[in-house]
Amino acid sequence: MTEKIIIIDFGSQFTQLIGRRLRELNVYCEIFPFNKVPQLDESVKGVILSGSPFSVRDEQAPQIDLSKIKGKLPLLAVCYGAQYLAKHFGGDVNASVTREYGRAIIKIDDRGCPLFKDIESGSQVWMSHGDTITALPLGAVPVASTEEIANAAYRIEGEKTYAVQFHPEVYHTTNGLEILRNFAMNICKCTGSWTPSSFIETTVKELKEQLSNDKVILGLSGGVDSTVAAVLLNRAIGKNLYCIFVDNGLLRKDEFESVLDSYKHMGLNVIGVRAGERFMDSLKGISDPELKRKAIGKTFIDVFDTESHKIEDVSWLAQGTIYPDVIESVSVNGPSATIKSHHNVGGLPDYMKLKIVEPLKSLFKDEVRRVGRELGIAHSLISRHPFPGPGLGIRVLGEINEEKLNILKEADAIFIKSLKDSSLYEKVWQAAAILLPVKSVGVMGDERTYEYTIALRAVTSTDGMTADWVHLPYEFLAKVSNDIINRVKGVNRVVYDISSKPPATIEWE
Repeated sequence: MTEKIIIIDFGSQFTQLIGRRLRELNVYCEIFPFNKVPQLDESVKGVILSGSPFSVRDEQAPQIDLSKIKGKLPLLAVCYGAQYLAKHFGGDVNASVTREYGRAIIKIDDRGCPLFKDIESGSQVWMSHGDTITALPLGAVPVASTEEIANAAYRIEGEKTYAVQFHPEVYHTTNGLEILRNFAMNICKCTGSWTPSSFIETTVKELKEQLSNDKVILGLSGGVDSTVAAVLLNRAIGKNLYCIFVDNGLLRKDEFESVLDSYKHMGLNVIGVRAGERFMDSLKGISDPELKRKAIGKTFIDVFDTESHKIEDVSWLAQGTIYPDVIESVSVNGPSATIKSHHNVGGLPDYMKLKIVEPLKSLFKDEVRRVGRELGIAHSLISRHPFPGPGLGIRVLGEINEEKLNILKEADAIFIKSLKDSSLYEKVWQAAAILLPVKSVGVMGDERTYEYTIALRAVTSTDGMTADWVHLPYEFLAKVSNDIINRVKGVNRVVYDISSKPPATIEWE
């Protein structure tokens, strides 16, 4: 039974980051909404309460029964969690006279507190709260303070209960990882043994037991997630795995051929299906982004269903679902508002009577890559940027036709090749060229032109939940712009997107 720490989510934007930071310590953890906490068995070594956009003083503030946790298991309460403990266990929380957002310097008053072992006073922490703890809960001892607040951290005597009003999980808290290490290793007594190799060993064993001699089909995309899922499944069930790679006509230039070639050397049973015309027919007359995604998704399912029926006695559908997909699908307030469809989770129609297997559903994106490297998958596949399921269909803004699609394929190929040639590709999380649905006036030679605009997008990120635009060198952008305009007929203007997520999304549609 894998030891783990449970993170209880009250809706904080940083909750996933707590999980990611624990995983960096090779400590397995799982995130659950405050209203869907599972039964805690002996594998649970500790619990963390997250922050929240709510004030504990709000009538609608999240509530949780901690009777089976507090005093029984090691507990770390962060921000809202710290204030929740204070308010519900004999302390007091009030609106702060001076709200604390951003950097603060912490003074450690209780040097014997194991949570702050080897942490120096005067280190930087990150605050994000409008309330403050004015009276500590029963049995509490103050541990740390800042210039503005007396109770920046406290502990409960006689319990392994600790609380901090700052966010140790964010990178602006300089010793945040050490604080989480102290909690996980010293207080919870986790061994830190959850590594890529242990994940592979455990997962392959579980897949063998779960699937036995059943046949499994998997939709390959050429991306990291589906590739790693395929290799794991192949290790478990060998020839009983059937991989289907559908060319929807919306892949990058020459991508279908190059990806199929990559898979040839991996011992995978891959069926390549060309279906571009069918997808283009399904997109005729559609310009709304969500309707495009749904049309592409439906057509993919139809094509995939047709191909899968050519294989007899299939029992399982494998998906490359990863942990952020799962978390987003069971958020604090139920499934989050639709930002985009074409999601792995819950996308199977009723008429496909197959059981689902998701070997990567506990991993974050960078962990998938670590597992892929451990499996010996080629660097060229592991380092690939994320690519949306609807492909270039959502990078041609508005209605799609062959002319626009070919223009975008050429521009995108120049951009991606230029990033690789300049050793910039692996410094970028995701890069894209987008064909805008506007034409503008230009001059080429002595002639006036009226042609399309290409927007270039390059972002850095860890898991795609947040992202910042990449400061690509001006000289690089100038050359790419020049190459696209000179070599791609139909384009006379190139712009660079300098928006971050949030408020912008990574994709434009």
